[in-house]
Amino acid sequence: MLFGNPERSAGSISPDGKWLGYVAPLDGVLNVYVAPVDKPDEAKAVTHDDKRGVRQFWFAYDGQHLLYRQDEGGDENFQVHAVDLATAEDRTISPKGVRAEIQALSAKLPSGVLLAMNDRNKKYFDLVRVSLDSNKTTRVEKNDGYESYVNDDDFKVRYASKPRQDGGYEWFVRDGAKWKPFGTVPQEDALTTHMLGMTADGATLYVEDSRERDKAALFAVDTKSGDKKLLHEDARADIGGVITDPNTSVVQAVAVNYLRNEWSALDPALQKDLDALKKLGDGEIEVSARTLDDKTWVVLLTRSDASAKYYLYDRASGEAKLWIDTRPALKDAPLVAMHPEEIKARDGLTLVSYLSLPKQADANADGKADQPVPMVLFVHGGPWARDSFGLNRYHQWLANRGYAVLSVNYRASTGFGKAFLNAACAAAKLPNIGRPLDVCPAVNEARRSDGDS
Repeated sequence: MLFGNPERSAGSISPDGKWLGYVAPLDGVLNVYVAPVDKPDEAKAVTHDDKRGVRQFWFAYDGQHLLYRQDEGGDENFQVHAVDLATAEDRTISPKGVRAEIQALSAKLPSGVLLAMNDRNKKYFDLVRVSLDSNKTTRVEKNDGYESYVNDDDFKVRYASKPRQDGGYEWFVRDGAKWKPFGTVPQEDALTTHMLGMTADGATLYVEDSRERDKAALFAVDTKSGDKKLLHEDARADIGGVITDPNTSVVQAVAVNYLRNEWSALDPALQKDLDALKKLGDGEIEVSARTLDDKTWVVLLTRSDASAKYYLYDRASGEAKLWIDTRPALKDAPLVAMHPEEIKARDGLTLVSYLSLPKQADANADGKADQPVPMVLFVHGGPWARDSFGLNRYHQWLANRGYAVLSVNYRASTGFGKAFLNAACAAAKLPNIGRPLDVCPAVNEARRSDGDS
């Protein structure tokens, strides 16, 4: 129940509002199922993978195709497949033996898809436009060393990012047929500064930016003047996800994940929706998909003591209807709540942590143990990762067997700013520690000054 595949997951709705889709096992292997939106119980498998499974898919804007990626035998040369929703015909739209990614889909070009793939040069990913109607391909951008691109809704490439030898990045903006410098991202900001995307009209570029500040904030850049405007910041943590308008791609809400993921509306019209979705229960919400007319949303509710659930949310009425229970077998399971905690370290640093207690040790579920119990300190991998609030299978398994479980976001965990990332580097002052940590430029300089090797 806890460690197997979910019964259904990755719920989505097509932009035209006609199709619902999700991932579920077919003969024990994950595949994509699709149903008419007015007949959600009549879903049928539209992919038939019998080896590695399909875990992600996209509805094209033409209302006729579904896209997914799959490799062979784990070679990671992912081909992009297009499935005709009317005939169930499944065809590949990228070459075999080539790794392809979906760079963009656009409501302005509903029968097209922009792919990033290394068919010309294995080291670099060109951008190639593919017609879903004819399979015609057009090479939009030949890559000679860039790490990523940002395109507009006309599939025109507008910005590019190129890695530097020191671990940072150089940003460029399209200037006719050439590129001109747009900005520099120092190595210390490489994990927390990114171009997120553009508005549909191409007038605004959104940037997550930690340059000259500790926490990454959300900025809007005027693509004509280059003026930069702060949209949202939080003194506790970096900004996280965003919610964008399905037609304009304007950012309407932004999330910050400190103890828990919290949404703030930038567009006042969205506040009533965020308030309505809070009524679903004590959990965290994610807007997984929206129709182009913005009448229907697919919303994922994640709790720490229950299975994740997908809802179909009607904006006009403010009502959300349960659509998918990802793990219905957990309905009557003795799950426990996860409690976010702030733990003060000996040096005064605050460590965001998560505690789960066995039921017998916390009768009123307030996160305070009624009696001593053995504790497991469950350490996440990384360091460039973090633990978060939610249904943690290991927490539940161990708590069910009588253990308290504590997950601590130790120094160098992500999401809490650059100072927190670099706080782990105090260890680099120890003698004979070896190669300095790349994440610690300030400490590295101090070690070089001290004569450490």
